[in-house]
Amino acid sequence: MTSDKPPRRVRADAQRNAEALITAAREVFLTSGLDAPVREITTRAGVGLATFYRHFPERSDLISAVFRSEVDATAATAATLAATHEPLEALTLWLQRFTEFVTVKRGLAAALHSGNPTFTPLPGYFSQRFEPALGALLDAAATAGEIRADIPPAQLLTAVSRLCSSGDMPENLRLVTLLIDGLRFGA
Repeated sequence: MTSDKPPRRVRADAQRNAEALITAAREVFLTSGLDAPVREITTRAGVGLATFYRHFPERSDLISAVFRSEVDATAATAATLAATHEPLEALTLWLQRFTEFVTVKRGLAAALHSGNPTFTPLPGYFSQRFEPALGALLDAAATAGEIRADIPPAQLLTAVSRLCSSGDMPENLRLVTLLIDGLRFGA
């Protein structure tokens, strides 16, 4: 049976609480890992346990929300960079941002491959958000003659992800810089 009622709007305070929990969890996960105590997250967010569990009944719901939030922020950066930088510089800056995303999210890999059904749609979400963002940057740089034109976004995302297998950010950024130099070959 379907309902003719429109979906209920989320109250502004409830939305603020959810965002505060996601922000707090992102920060806590960086320092304490994905198994950090819920109290640490709620204290940082300035909310109670009931508010936490109302928004995120399972820890996996919170991890998924943090991951999606980070994916959205990273993908959105592409348009901003494209509007404010030359094509190759925008591509380079975005790939550096993506490198930071991948390096910091290494701890999420185990969770994402845990078999938990909450995480099943995340790889598709990753592709849905990142491939168009990177594709636009690649197209602009190729049109400007700054890189070769035969690089599919999915392959480049995979290459950067694999290069960033260490947690050493400076090393990962150096490797991605080499990869970017390779994109310029034959342009």
